[in-house]
Amino acid sequence: MHLKISLLAAVASVLCAGAAHAQTAGLDLAKSKACMACHQVEAKRVGPPLKSVAERYAGQGDPMVDYLAGKIRGGGRGAWGAVPMPAQTQVTPEDARQLSEWILSLAPAKQ
Repeated sequence: MHLKISLLAAVASVLCAGAAHAQTAGLDLAKSKACMACHQVEAKRVGPPLKSVAERYAGQGDPMVDYLAGKIRGGGRGAWGAVPMPAQTQVTPEDARQLSEWILSLAPAKQ
C-alpha cells in the first residue's frame, strides 16, 4: 500500500513538472514572437487577456487550436472589440499552433 502511494506521488510530481515546463515554454514562445507587446496573460493590454481567450474557446478541441493558429497568422477584427489584431505572418504555422495550444491550456479546469 505504501509503495502504491509513493508511486502515485512520483507520477503526479512528474506530470506537474511537465505541465509547468509547458507553461514556461508557451510563455517564452509568446514573448519571442512579440505576442506580449499587445497581450498579457491575465490583464487587458491592447488585446484581450490570453486567459479570457482560453476561457471563451475552452473545450472545443483540435478545430479550435487550428482556428486560433489561423487568427494568429491571419489577424482578426471585431471578435474582441474595435481594435483589430494585425496578421502575424512572421509566426510559422507550427509556432502558431504551439501558441494556440498553450493559450487554450490557460483555461481553468472544469470541475
